[in-house]
Amino acid sequence: MVSVESVKQILEQALAEVAACSDLPALEDMRVRYLGKKGEITALLKSLGGMEAGQRKAYGQAVNQAKTELADALTVRRQALEKTALDARLAAERIDVTLPGRGQGLGGLHPVTHSMQRVINIFSKLGYDVATGPEVEDDYYNFEALNFPPHHPARAMHDTFYFGDGRLLRTHTSPVQIRVMQDQGAPVRIIAPGKVFRSDYDQTHTPMFHQVEGLLVGETVTMADLKGTLQEFVNAFFEAALEMRFRPSYFPFTEPSAEVDIGWDRGGGQDRDWLEILGCGMVHPNVLQACGIDSEKYIGYAFGMGVERLALLRYGVSDLRQFFENDVRFLRQFH
Repeated sequence: MVSVESVKQILEQALAEVAACSDLPALEDMRVRYLGKKGEITALLKSLGGMEAGQRKAYGQAVNQAKTELADALTVRRQALEKTALDARLAAERIDVTLPGRGQGLGGLHPVTHSMQRVINIFSKLGYDVATGPEVEDDYYNFEALNFPPHHPARAMHDTFYFGDGRLLRTHTSPVQIRVMQDQGAPVRIIAPGKVFRSDYDQTHTPMFHQVEGLLVGETVTMADLKGTLQEFVNAFFEAALEMRFRPSYFPFTEPSAEVDIGWDRGGGQDRDWLEILGCGMVHPNVLQACGIDSEKYIGYAFGMGVERLALLRYGVSDLRQFFENDVRFLRQFH
């Protein structure tokens, strides 16, 4: 027969079992066993209906007090077990900050950045200043001042990214030369390194690439000076005495114009190839006049090269797109 004493006995037994629980799953089982919908203490309340009024009050109070005490004991024990589990986890995952590092891999400069710096360093030693300009240009600086009249077919040589207001992403760094000549006049000796943009993408072209253009304007500048400068650059960049040849070409901003090839040994017993690396020529008088320079007194030469093309040759890479795919396995070779 149920009584207040039997409730106390069940509570004492439950508290003892709670104190003996060693893990959280066992503690949860204990809670369900005693306080769940079908738990032992919960079931005691079903006996209230058959009791007299006086007995029912004392018995009901005893059951409710037992439920409260057991719930509190479960909470305290759960907190203790959670703290023990956390302490064990912290001890297992503890890091000794006094230990030496494990040798994290160091990053390195991108091969195109290496090549750009190499080009700049070589021309700096030859007395050229570095000039920069905006990447968003207008038609005047990108085309018209460089002797590209409106509707001139030479504009088709450049697949240009235009903005809605008529401005554009520069297709070469030649606008920098125009700005420098307008600001400084002549004589001038500069290189203009930077990003340029053309709507083209394949194994040897990307929509964004890097150029270094050079300009020298003076009173006694000749094509021989241009050839000597470029030969010095080629030998220094590739660290070898390479053959070089000029082929007649056409650029609106130079006259005469030429493409420059170098004799390249592919190795493995293969025949040597002539590989194009840059374009150049004597600055067109119309360009000098557009910058307010007397073309009867001054003459100059200009050249331009794609840095990625030079990097392809120097590092033996076959596909230009590898430089921009961010494959760490590829880039790690150039650290």
